[in-house]
Amino acid sequence: MASGGDVFVLDMGEPIRIVDLARRMVELSGMTVRDADNPAGDIEIRVVGLRPGEKLYEELLIGDNPMPTLHPRILKARDDFLPWGELSPQLERLKAALEINDAPSIRQQLQHMVLGYRPRGEVVDWVHLEQRAELAVVAV
Repeated sequence: MASGGDVFVLDMGEPIRIVDLARRMVELSGMTVRDADNPAGDIEIRVVGLRPGEKLYEELLIGDNPMPTLHPRILKARDDFLPWGELSPQLERLKAALEINDAPSIRQQLQHMVLGYRPRGEVVDWVHLEQRAELAVVAV
């Protein structure tokens, strides 16, 4: 099915809730879930919320243009890409920003390089934030 450099996306069927998957794993291991209905159960499942960078849904493709293949549950992705002549200098700028751990510049460069990438929220990079705090102290 491949003709070189292709990306394939598998049709995984209907989504399943992670709590249902956890409950099923506990039960398939021969144990019981500890909850309000069964306080004597073996394993408690806790929902602790999302941490920075975690997502509720995974986006597999930037574009919304998968194409069918000979197999009904295998799709071929046709994402947009930058030609090497445009990508190479951008990679050099990204590498320079990475070497000095300039998280905002890294983020800006990725926004420019990856079509459709739109980050949300503030930069959460503890090393970058610590370095910025140290520079603020030196400047005072």
